[in-house]
Amino acid sequence: MSGKLYLKNQIPAIFVNIMGMLALVLFLFANGNQFQTVLFIFIVWFIILTTYLSVVYYVRKRYLNQLLDMTEQLEERYLIPEIMTIPKKADEQVFYQIMKMAEKSMLEKIGAIQNERKEYKEYIEQWIHEVKTPITAIKLLCENNRSPFAREILAELEHINQYTEQTLYYARSEHTEKDYSVRETNLCDVVHSAVADNKYLLRQSNMTITIDDIENRVYTDDKWVRFILNQIIGNAIKYRIEQPVLHFSAIKTNDRVVLSVIDNGIGIPKSDLPRIFEKGFTGRNGRIGKNSTGMGLYLCKRLCDKLGIGLTAHSENKGTTIALSFQMNDFVIRVQG
Repeated sequence: MSGKLYLKNQIPAIFVNIMGMLALVLFLFANGNQFQTVLFIFIVWFIILTTYLSVVYYVRKRYLNQLLDMTEQLEERYLIPEIMTIPKKADEQVFYQIMKMAEKSMLEKIGAIQNERKEYKEYIEQWIHEVKTPITAIKLLCENNRSPFAREILAELEHINQYTEQTLYYARSEHTEKDYSVRETNLCDVVHSAVADNKYLLRQSNMTITIDDIENRVYTDDKWVRFILNQIIGNAIKYRIEQPVLHFSAIKTNDRVVLSVIDNGIGIPKSDLPRIFEKGFTGRNGRIGKNSTGMGLYLCKRLCDKLGIGLTAHSENKGTTIALSFQMNDFVIRVQG
């Protein structure tokens, strides 16, 4: 609270006191009181007024600063009335009631929005599960009637499946703790499953796949890691060059297992690298006819943060390396050692 503003607000009270002082001085002089007596009474009145204004300013400033500090520490600042002490002054109680009414209105609005989001999320998840049925049916029909045309359809179906999976995982990414199951996972199995998910797209793009002997086991959710690898593989296919190559390898350090996915594609411009995990960021390559949504790597980063997996990207002129870093705690290291 500003002292200058406080004094400005107290001008009416100060003016009344000054008028009272002048009236008292005139009254005392009219009754024959000596100058020293009048001056003494005037000074005492002035000291009492100044002391009162100073004490009130100090007490109010301290209270309001505490209130501001409490408000800044709150994540939902509209809940400030819940931690405030009920004021004693009549005008302050009016403002307190107004804040309580505003808080109630805000909570009702938030509750309504949360219900709408929940219903929309449930609808999206239900729709995705339902649309997967015809996708699976078309896939079976194509696999039972092998032809170059059928293989083209199967590759496009993998595209469709990637987009539906992306939508589903985006809908669930806000509350991953309700959908993931952390257990011992063989990274080699997850890599092979992700490659199998994209086999027709990889074949269509003439991608050469090389996989090192990955014998590492980590504690994570294999389904979510498989989705992350699918997004990375999809990007490698989208931004490929002639004679594309995709390589998977893993190394183990003291407390981490790092799974690297390396391609020889067009790479990522240096200026774009710091922003590739931002929501909706497509970068220079994505704006050149690649139909990029800017959601794939954003979702990968979001899910990795939820699962405690480190995610980094490295690119120099050509080729890109995406690294997934799995934390190994002391217990896991001792068991696997």
